[in-house]
Amino acid sequence: MSATTLTPPGAVMTESRVERSSFSRDTGIVLMRELRPMLRDPFSLIFGLVQPIVFLALFGPLLGGSLAGSVPGGSVWQWFVPAILVMTALFGSSTVGSNLLYEMQTGAHERMLVTPLSRSSLLVGRALKEMVTLGAQAVLIVAVMVPFGLRLHPAGALLGLALLAVFGIGLGSLSYALAIAVRKQDWMFWVVQQTFLFPLMILSGMLLPLESGPGWMQVLSRFNPLTYIVDAERALFSGEIATATVGWGVVAAAATLAVGLAVGIRGMRRSGG
Repeated sequence: MSATTLTPPGAVMTESRVERSSFSRDTGIVLMRELRPMLRDPFSLIFGLVQPIVFLALFGPLLGGSLAGSVPGGSVWQWFVPAILVMTALFGSSTVGSNLLYEMQTGAHERMLVTPLSRSSLLVGRALKEMVTLGAQAVLIVAVMVPFGLRLHPAGALLGLALLAVFGIGLGSLSYALAIAVRKQDWMFWVVQQTFLFPLMILSGMLLPLESGPGWMQVLSRFNPLTYIVDAERALFSGEIATATVGWGVVAAAATLAVGLAVGIRGMRRSGG
C-alpha cells in the first residue's frame, strides 16, 4: 500500500503568502513600467484634460442658462462636474486597449509574455496605471472648478474619487480584453468601443437630466450601470455618503471591476496563443 503524503497546513499558508508576494511584486514592476513614459512626458496627462475642460467651458454655461433651478440639487456645477469626472474615466479607460494593440503590433507585448511576470500582473499593473492617471486628472478638474462655485465636501469627494478608480480599473480591464480579442482585426476595437461608448454616456443622464426625457430612455437608463455611478458621484460630491444612491453606485462599480478583471485576466492568460 502506497503511503499518502500530507502537506502541513503551515506549508500551504506559506505558499499562498509567497504567491501573493510574487503577484504584488510583479504588479508593481508592470505599474512602474507603464508609469515611466507618463512621468517622462507629463504633457500626456495635461492633454487628457482638454476634452473635459472644453465640456465644462462650453456646455456648463448652457446648462446654467437653461437648467438653472431645475437640476437636482439646484447647483449646475455641483450636478455637472461629477458627471464630467465620470466622462473622463469613461473616455480614458475605454481607450487604453489601443495601447496594448500597439504593443502587440510592435512585439513589445510578446516580449513581456516571456518574462517571469505572471499574466495576471500584466493586466492588473496596466489597469492600476489608469487609476493613477485618472486620479490625477480628477484632482486637477476639481481644483480648477472650485473657484467657479463647486462646493467641495472633502469626505464625499475622496470617496467619489475612490469610486471612480474602481470603475476605471474595471472598464480599463474590459478595454484590454477587447484589444486581445480583436488583435487580428484591430480596427474592430474602435468599432466596438464607439458603438457602446455614446449610448452608455447619453443614457446615464451625464450631460442632461433624463427626468424630462421620453419614457423609453428612462427605462433603458435603469439597465445602464453608468447611470448608478453618475448618480452616486453627484451624491458624494454633494456631501451625501450613507444613501441608497451611493450604495447602488458602489454595487455598479464593484460589478464592473469584478467582470472586467475576470474577463481581462482570462484574456491576458490566453493572449500568447
